[in-house]
Amino acid sequence: MKRLVAASFLIAFAQSGFAEEAKLVNPLTDTGSWSELRYDLVGDVDLQDGAHLFDVEAPYRANDAATVPIVITKTDLAAPPISRAMLVIDENPAPMAADFSFGEAMEPLKFEVRVRVNSYSNVRVIAETEDGTFMHGRYVKASGGCSAPATKEPDLALADMGQMRLHVFGDTPAMSNQRREAQIMIRHPNYSGLQRDQITQLFINAHFIHKLDVFQGDDMLFTMDGGISISENPVFRFDYTDNGAPALRVRIEDTEGNIFERTLAKIPQS
Repeated sequence: MKRLVAASFLIAFAQSGFAEEAKLVNPLTDTGSWSELRYDLVGDVDLQDGAHLFDVEAPYRANDAATVPIVITKTDLAAPPISRAMLVIDENPAPMAADFSFGEAMEPLKFEVRVRVNSYSNVRVIAETEDGTFMHGRYVKASGGCSAPATKEPDLALADMGQMRLHVFGDTPAMSNQRREAQIMIRHPNYSGLQRDQITQLFINAHFIHKLDVFQGDDMLFTMDGGISISENPVFRFDYTDNGAPALRVRIEDTEGNIFERTLAKIPQS
């Protein structure tokens, strides 16, 4: 009997944990930090529940608060395209993590970015379409992401800054109207201003990518206005419709005025 009770308790505990893992942001409730942030970010815009339009995937408990993956996937394929998405982390020192704009080739949207989460927080995606503005999100348990030490010493990180790689999934060459998946990896320390030099213990000045443009030939795929919440060495993974161009063009501008431009060939990789 004791074993049966214990087993029942474990099952109930596991089920409650599973329900907790699935916890979503209530997009229509203005509570906590969001009630103070809302007007500054979206003004008087009528925010609609976006749960039917797109999904937001994020770990409930992050393995690494400095690199938390956020995946936005459009689920209502009959709805108008998502042309813009703001990523907001309520409890971060700078809650607006990024403001993305998407070109036609990104429809239907499937987009992943990695962010820093500084404390337990709602992570919201505010998406714009021709039908209005929608919000959906997840609750993420993480702490210290914005102040987590950089993985490299400053001199080494700055030496690698601006390097980029493109990974195109699959094994077929560029072909018009083909749906593809790609990943862009960028070397940049993306210092938040809250990290310390591990030797001197002095704060490292904020230095991050604030503008990113990605083009397929002459066609825009996506742009980003970013802040301190985008992770070190940013990675962007996304689906897009190939227009036959042999390469993607990436342009980066950071807060120190550095500009990096690269043309990355679409070389398929299995």
